[in-house]
Amino acid sequence: MPATDQNTDRTERVLVAMSGGVDSSACVYLLQKAGYQVGGVVFRMSPEHDQAVADARQVAEFFGVPIEVLDLQDVFEKEVIDYFCQSYLAGETPNPCVRCNPTVKFKYLYQLMLDRDYDYIATGHYADIRRQNGRWYFAQADSLQRDQSYMLYRLGQDILSHLLLPLAHYQKSEIRQLVKEAGLPSFSKPDSQENCFISDNDYAGYITRRCGPGKSGYFFGPDGSPVAPHQGILHYTVGQRKGLGIALGRPVFVRRIDPVDGGVYLCESGEEFDRQVALRDVCCADEQDLADGTRCQVKIRSVARPCPCTIQNEDGQIAVLFDTPQRAPAPGQSAVLYRDGLVIGGGIIVAQKHSDQLVNS
Repeated sequence: MPATDQNTDRTERVLVAMSGGVDSSACVYLLQKAGYQVGGVVFRMSPEHDQAVADARQVAEFFGVPIEVLDLQDVFEKEVIDYFCQSYLAGETPNPCVRCNPTVKFKYLYQLMLDRDYDYIATGHYADIRRQNGRWYFAQADSLQRDQSYMLYRLGQDILSHLLLPLAHYQKSEIRQLVKEAGLPSFSKPDSQENCFISDNDYAGYITRRCGPGKSGYFFGPDGSPVAPHQGILHYTVGQRKGLGIALGRPVFVRRIDPVDGGVYLCESGEEFDRQVALRDVCCADEQDLADGTRCQVKIRSVARPCPCTIQNEDGQIAVLFDTPQRAPAPGQSAVLYRDGLVIGGGIIVAQKHSDQLVNS
């Protein structure tokens, strides 16, 4: 039964992850309308989240739902911030949300559900959940522009089987209208940013202050010759053109970053495309979905359009062959695989032509 079907005879209890924003507020509203008994929790991940905690408490009071505040600053620092910094220092471009969801946010949301004897958990993510052949899958939301299934692909079956996503079939404009009609002032609150712990988006400055400047080295031109020293590899990402601080008289792009020698290797325009990527830390709902030769679609970054592709699987070593070359697949980003709108798996892009063993979720 869809999560938002109205049924006043329901007795199920749902624990909602709240932030005080539009989407989680709408999640509470829709679940209450559907007859669920709703409780809330707000996570304090960093000092920057104090306002979100205050906002979530106000929303909980407005809807008359109990709310807990769970301080996860230590685990968030270890699992997300440290990972984020070390990935950049290794020449990668990590996605902190993809990391946070299974290791922090949903892990502790699910555990609190068990501890407090709730039946389900719920969030304000734009994604859907479907059951097929006895397994649970994420599916794309009706609003493809807002779809967040890419960010959720690493969650396992235990969580999917207890997760409600009431916003799956709504547009953002409809959600804002719902919250406005409910009488909440947060209907006009701006969307949250992708990185919730670096408010000014100065990643390099943040990592430098926390870990030091990282590996220095040289730019190497398209012909392989050294061009000039650079500021440190954490300042660059694969595919970058602007902000390199060098002038070769023509556009050049970052082709690869070597964390060992500190080299930032450049290429000519058009040479930043790849025909395939290898993956590590691969997860899936069913190993059969990632059989060698499987045809599907892949997204190599959260805002990318899905690209038709073929899975290459050699004894659990997963690579993805694109039908058409894709621009600058960045090591550290996720490649998420879709079939008929369902998320069938994914993994972390690696620079080498090999990957770690497939991991079942």
